[in-house]
Amino acid sequence: MAKYDPKSPISEQYRNIRTNILYSSIDEEVRSILVTSSGPGEGKSTTAANLAIVFAQQGKTVLLVDADLRKPTVHYTFNLNNTAGLTSILTNQMDLMEAVHQYDEKNLYILPSGPVPPNPSELLGSRAMNHFLEKALEEFDIVLFDTPPVLAVTDAQVLANLCHGSILVVSSGKTDKEAVAKTKEQLSCSAGKILGVVLNNKKADKKGDYYYYGTN
Repeated sequence: MAKYDPKSPISEQYRNIRTNILYSSIDEEVRSILVTSSGPGEGKSTTAANLAIVFAQQGKTVLLVDADLRKPTVHYTFNLNNTAGLTSILTNQMDLMEAVHQYDEKNLYILPSGPVPPNPSELLGSRAMNHFLEKALEEFDIVLFDTPPVLAVTDAQVLANLCHGSILVVSSGKTDKEAVAKTKEQLSCSAGKILGVVLNNKKADKKGDYYYYGTN
């Protein structure tokens, strides 16, 4: 991750993505960001984790939320317990600041998914989710959501309506072009704008492994 090798070409590309996000909107500050992909295994969770780290390294207080309530992985990435988290907050069992974990990277806070619920889409689309995001934006400068793939379930689209913008992660040589087009179309139907696309697993060259393309 960017924390352990901050001078690597890949870490520099994440910082470039961070810069593009910050300047992606003139009229409205981008503070809530959804990170998703067309399908599984394209690197969305790795991208979300590294973006959270580079935003925190810039001095912003960052909350990384595991909003993949079907196959959560953020707690594995950061070696955390997942007995409580987002679902605990949305079901009124715990307050936000009780559920978050402060990471050893200054300014970075992690919120695991919590117990996997039987109704993820309904929970993410609830009034409790709106209230959660309002509270999170009072406490943190940036809120990043790691969500399920767009074409698998509706969860990402539900959250895209709440967030200021979305980042689409595409795996080079793996993601089907039609799948990307369909994903972009579905995200475009939501209220949140697509900030750009991260091309992941590109064969390394002098510029590094990750590229960012603005879409607006």
